[in-house]
Amino acid sequence: MLVKLKDDFLWGTSVSSMQTEGAVNEGGKGPSVYDEPDLCVRGKASDWKIATDDYHRYDEDIAMMKEMHFNCYRFSISWSRVFPSGDGAVNEEGLKFYDSLIRRLKDNHIEPMICLYHFDMPAHLARKYNGFASRYVVDAFVRYGKIIIDRYKDQVKYWLTFNEQNIFGWDSSIGGCYLPPNEKLIYQVNHNALIAHARVVSYLHQKVPHALAGGMIAYQLRYPATTLPKDQLITQEIDERLNQFYFEVYANGKYPDYMVQYLKNHHCFPQFEQGDEKDLKDGKADFLSFSYYASSVISANRIPPNLPFFQFDQYGKIENALVGTTEWNWQIDPIGFRLALVKTANRYHLPVFPIENGMGVNEQRDEDGQINDFYRIDYHREHIDEMKRAIFEDGIDCLGYLSWGAIDIISSQGQMKKRYGFVYVNRDDSEIRDLKRIPKKSFYWMQKVVMTNGEDLR
Repeated sequence: MLVKLKDDFLWGTSVSSMQTEGAVNEGGKGPSVYDEPDLCVRGKASDWKIATDDYHRYDEDIAMMKEMHFNCYRFSISWSRVFPSGDGAVNEEGLKFYDSLIRRLKDNHIEPMICLYHFDMPAHLARKYNGFASRYVVDAFVRYGKIIIDRYKDQVKYWLTFNEQNIFGWDSSIGGCYLPPNEKLIYQVNHNALIAHARVVSYLHQKVPHALAGGMIAYQLRYPATTLPKDQLITQEIDERLNQFYFEVYANGKYPDYMVQYLKNHHCFPQFEQGDEKDLKDGKADFLSFSYYASSVISANRIPPNLPFFQFDQYGKIENALVGTTEWNWQIDPIGFRLALVKTANRYHLPVFPIENGMGVNEQRDEDGQINDFYRIDYHREHIDEMKRAIFEDGIDCLGYLSWGAIDIISSQGQMKKRYGFVYVNRDDSEIRDLKRIPKKSFYWMQKVVMTNGEDLR
């Protein structure tokens, strides 16, 4: 029986460009939707312009990762740092920043994983074309993706196109489209992004046969509120439409029958252009990845008749009183993590890779300047333990485990106070301060975990 994780197991962390880099007016970068007040729908509590200043401090952050013995770093490229308007001329200065970042990672034996898009649509493409509502933006994204692949094909093995791509299925604003939401529009934006994903993956496979391309979702684990059959049914439908639909496209290169039927029945089937079916078939992923933070419960009785699917959670989601929660009311469910890993691996027979996991906490340093975050140690210990059970007892092929924001970053809703890291960054929502990096108690625990390749979780 396998009792040890494989020697090349990947330990590390994930971040996004807009939540870390800062330097929004440096290096020839153009504005993204996060840099324009009227387009930034993700929160305005903190200063995005500086973020945690990783643009100037990446050497310091890489040193922190090396000290934790991390061997993988998933980061996103800022599309508007490379193409200031999203299309047009390439900004060579922007590429040189990523040249340097990747070189420093490789020098420290940290495997870079590139994500091409983490919700930061170039502002020009959002204003002029409504983002991925337009096929012009699909073409612009594919051109951008090809430039990045050509540049880093010899240095980068692991690639992602889109972060948490299933969110396109209920929030078109992450695709740079700010038109009033309806199912027809949402599924057209969603389809266009899937085509963009497939075309870039196909190009990667042609140019870099040894590279591995992943498809990623934000895993939405739901439990039925009761044993009523309709609660079971709605839970299954949510899983199919919010999780499995995307994995089916990534793994099998086509829309699954249950999704085709739903889209036809609800008059929201997207427009397929000539070549789309072939693009989907040619762009199959090599591994399936997801973020996982929490589970929740769904009650069919709370969902009004004829409600559009993308609003089901708004009405039907209820609290699970049987598990703990974070202060943001995210339900802590390590066994749910195992369920997600095992179901994904068994259904699609591809390697799985959880690349975001963690808990956000409003933390303050104690009078000695320390943070004794035993709660974060417990959270990661329990999730890593369930991942190991999925590997050793259920037999899944898991490539690694990446935490979210190992060094504190601004949250996706623009809050610095919602901290995920093993390293404290000295700033808050309103005050930049000195941005000093300070290891928390969990830093030394995670260091031990990685150094022993997951054997010592004490």
